[in-house]
Amino acid sequence: MSFFIKSRKRKFGSKDQKGKSKKHPSKAKSALSEEVESESDVDSNDFTETRDKVYSSEEEEETAQQKRLRLAKEYLSKLEEEEADKKADEENLRDAVSSRLQNDISEQAGKLTKQIADLCSCPQEQDLRIFRGHSLSVTAIVITPDDKFVFTASKDCNICKWNLSTGLKEKTIRGGKKGTEDVHIGHTEHILCLAISSDGKFLAAGGLCSMIKLWNPVDCSFIHKFKGHRGPVTGLSFRKGTHTLFSCSADKVVKVWSVDDLAYVETLFGHNSPITGIDSLTRDRAITSGGRDKSVHIWKISEDSQLLFHGHDASIECVSLINEGNFFTGADDNSVSLWSVLKKKPLTTVKNAHGLTLGVGDQHWITSVAALQYSDLVASGSKDGHVRLWKCSKDFKSLTLLFSVKVKGFVNSLKFSSNGDFLVAGVGQEHRMGRWWSLKDAKNGWVIIPLKPGDKT
Repeated sequence: MSFFIKSRKRKFGSKDQKGKSKKHPSKAKSALSEEVESESDVDSNDFTETRDKVYSSEEEEETAQQKRLRLAKEYLSKLEEEEADKKADEENLRDAVSSRLQNDISEQAGKLTKQIADLCSCPQEQDLRIFRGHSLSVTAIVITPDDKFVFTASKDCNICKWNLSTGLKEKTIRGGKKGTEDVHIGHTEHILCLAISSDGKFLAAGGLCSMIKLWNPVDCSFIHKFKGHRGPVTGLSFRKGTHTLFSCSADKVVKVWSVDDLAYVETLFGHNSPITGIDSLTRDRAITSGGRDKSVHIWKISEDSQLLFHGHDASIECVSLINEGNFFTGADDNSVSLWSVLKKKPLTTVKNAHGLTLGVGDQHWITSVAALQYSDLVASGSKDGHVRLWKCSKDFKSLTLLFSVKVKGFVNSLKFSSNGDFLVAGVGQEHRMGRWWSLKDAKNGWVIIPLKPGDKT
C-alpha cells in the first residue's frame, strides 16, 4: 500500500520490578540437591518441606493456555451476571450471553454497525439542559462509562464533576495561577483535553503547561503527572479495555504512556505541524489529525509503522474513530469527511457542512467531531454555534444530515453517551486553542442534547 510507511520512535529500556532478577525453579532445585548430597547439617525433614515447596511452585505456574481458559471463564461469568438481572429464565440468559459475545467479536473485528441514526429525533429547545459553572470557555468534556457523571474542563483551569441525574456539580478540581505549578496540585494554565479510561478508574487532563495530570474520577484526588511533551498537550485518549494512554501535542509528536506503571513508553514521529486531535479504540493503534499539514496518521504501535491519509484542502482540526475500519474528520474550511483505513483519500466529503458563509473571515470552521462507536451516527460542531447530527450509509460512502441543534458559541467538544441516548457539548465564547474570535453573545457552559423521543436524561 503506497501510504504504508515506517514510523520513527524512541523507547526506554524495560527493567524488572525493583531491579531484582528471578531465579529459575530448576536452578533452585539443583542447588538444593547439591546441598543434600554434600551431607551437610540440613535435616531430612527440612529438605522434604523445601522440595515440596519447589515442586508445588512449579505445579502452580500457569501456562498460557490455562491463563486464556481462566480469563475466558471469568469473562463469561461476568457476562452472565450482567445479563442475569435482565433475563429471568435460563434459555433467554444463554441467548443474551451468546448475543453479547457475537457483538464483542464483531466490535473487535471492526464489522459491527448498529443502526442508531434513524431512531434519533431533533430535540426541542426546551428539551436541552444547559449548565453553567465555568468562568471561561469550556474546552473539553467526557462522560463516565456508566453514563452517570460528566467531567468538564475549561480555560479557567478548573475541572468539574457533574451528576447527570441531579444536574448538580459534585466536585471541582480547582486551578491555580500561572507559575505556581510547584506548589499547586491542580492545573495552572488552560486545560485543552480530557480522557477517561474505559473502566472509569483514571481521568487524564492536559493543556498549555505541557504536562498530563492523572486524577481519580471517584473522589477527584491527584494520582500522578507525566512530563515529556515540549508543547501544549492538545489531545488524550485511552486505549479501550486498557490503561494505555495516548497523547498528542503542538510539539508534533505522539507519546504513549503506561498508567498502570506510571511510566513513559515511547514517542512517535511523523507529523509536520502541531497535532490537533487524537482517538483510539480496542486495537493497539492511535489516530491523529495533523492540522496544517492536512494529514491524518494511524499509528500501528505493535507493528512500528503508520498509515498516512490526505484529502482535506485545509487544516484538519478534529478526528474520531467510528470503528476499527472507518473514521470521521472535520476541517477549518467548513467540511467533514468519512474515511476508510483501506483508502488514502476520503470516501465522501461534505463541503459547507454547517451552511454557506459570507466570507473567509466568517467561515464556519469545524471545531469538534464525535462518533457513536460501532454505529452509523456521527456529529459535528462549529464556530456557528450549531451541533449537526449525520447518518453514515452502510458502506460509509455518503453522509446524510439528520438535524441541527443550536447551542450558541464555539462547540469545542462533543461526546456521545455509551447507548446513544444523548450527546453532550462543551461550549464557549472562544475556540479552545486560541482567541482569534470572541462571541460576546455566547455563554460558557455545556449542554445535554437528548437524541431519543421522550428521553429526559
